[in-house]
Amino acid sequence: MAVSEREQQVASPEPTLPWLDDDGPAPLNDVEAHALRTVRRLGIFGALFLAIGSLGAGAVPVINPAYNIPVLSLFTRLTTVSLGIAVAGMLLMVIAWLLYGRYARPARVRMATQAQTIRTAVMWLTPLAFIPPLFSRDVYSYLAQSEIVHRGLDPYALGPAQALGIGDPLTMGVSNVWRETPAPYGPLFLELGSWMSGISGNAIVLGVMLQRAIALVGVALIIWSLPRLAKRFGVEPTTALWLGGLNPLLIFHLVAGVHNEALGIGLMMAGLELGLRRLPIRVKGDSTPPLAPGELRYIALGAAVMTLGATVKINAALALGFFGVMIARRWHGRFRDLAWAAAGLTVIFVTVMIAVAVTTGLGFGWIGALGTPGMARTLISPATLLGYLTGGIGIAFDLGVHTHAVMSILSLLGLAIAAVITLHLLWRSFHWRLRPIIGLGVAMAVVMGLHVALHPWWMLWAVIPLAAAAGTSRFRVAATIGSAVLAVVITPTGSPFDGRSFVLPQAYLAALAVTVLALLVVRRTVPLFARTPIPAAPDRAVSSTLDSRE
Repeated sequence: MAVSEREQQVASPEPTLPWLDDDGPAPLNDVEAHALRTVRRLGIFGALFLAIGSLGAGAVPVINPAYNIPVLSLFTRLTTVSLGIAVAGMLLMVIAWLLYGRYARPARVRMATQAQTIRTAVMWLTPLAFIPPLFSRDVYSYLAQSEIVHRGLDPYALGPAQALGIGDPLTMGVSNVWRETPAPYGPLFLELGSWMSGISGNAIVLGVMLQRAIALVGVALIIWSLPRLAKRFGVEPTTALWLGGLNPLLIFHLVAGVHNEALGIGLMMAGLELGLRRLPIRVKGDSTPPLAPGELRYIALGAAVMTLGATVKINAALALGFFGVMIARRWHGRFRDLAWAAAGLTVIFVTVMIAVAVTTGLGFGWIGALGTPGMARTLISPATLLGYLTGGIGIAFDLGVHTHAVMSILSLLGLAIAAVITLHLLWRSFHWRLRPIIGLGVAMAVVMGLHVALHPWWMLWAVIPLAAAAGTSRFRVAATIGSAVLAVVITPTGSPFDGRSFVLPQAYLAALAVTVLALLVVRRTVPLFARTPIPAAPDRAVSSTLDSRE
């Protein structure tokens, strides 16, 4: 899957033309700009559909406040209609995102601007910032675990049912599987949640809105860091923003779904941007430049911010390994440099971890609870599917029921394989065969993809770093296809519609009909299948200065 760094350098810098200035591709012409506005409106309609459908098809609170609101209460009773509206919104948004990608393609002579893409993201996100949670009930776990912290109890020893009581309004919203399990989240996130819990108390709707505010901070950090990192790695900022910031997985699950991955990924990406800010440009074979003003200070700051990301979700710690390779390559590229970089980053990591653990008073109990997510195995996980297949074969041949034992073995095996592949990617990155940030994205994809509890939003840990540096078409196309497919594989409720799976075919057929009708309306403005090739700029020689700032 990995390609050489030289291949990436050739493919990733954006072509320039003699009639264009140094600011990059020209703006869209009038016809393209009109088509882009139509695509934007298509996405807005999709967001509005999804918002309306969430009233009856979302992961709503057990006591749904919409029941008592005129007009809105209608959708809470028409569950099949609400689900159809929500699914239609999902499909429209995914199609609008794919169509927008035509105007964010790296080789275009004329391209949507960074400002246009950010405005589009804001327009698509806004309707989903004020709705019930979608796709998952995890936010109710956040609320319950945050309340446990607010009451001075240990969320890493007690589940919501033990700490709050089974009849507590916050416990009632938590999925059954998580009511008696400890929190697997880092102390920084739960401390922030505790502050929010002090404001919201048992007001579920206000608590969800405050948790979504935390998620939006993370999304803002992602959108802030992506174009800056893209410039460092020779990728058009618009392309990076489209693939990362406008991605339907981000919109559906980090904003509408209110997942704390938003803050974890946001801090990780912001830390990478800060850490690379003063590192001089260097390619293989160059002499080592002297330290730039403030270089060590920004390295330390970036590492500290990435560690804060790890105190939200531990996955962010993986970025420190590839960041250390960037630092070692920027120096002399020797093993001694790698050892010094690793030692320095380890000191920063441990110091920040201890500081957060002590200041929050939560300690390190969360480390022992990191295996909690593995209790809920998902059918989109290859490891889970293989486990069920193997267990089914054992039952068919009368060898006994060994499905759970096989799952445990596959879980450990997946972890071991992911560790080996990650070390291999670190090795290749250190020896200049792969860009470290590309290695980070691929490693994240492997770590998440081999987990038995894989969820669609987990793959954003891979897609967003790749968006910042994947100039080669193979990475970008793979991330695009994966994002589009994963965005529609689960229903808005996060379950088979609470056991009423018989409504799914009706809702999906209705959603498909609405989607086809919408595409027929916009097809004259936005051709669904381009009849002529998209104008592209000719290739140019690759400048070594467009290598990563490492």
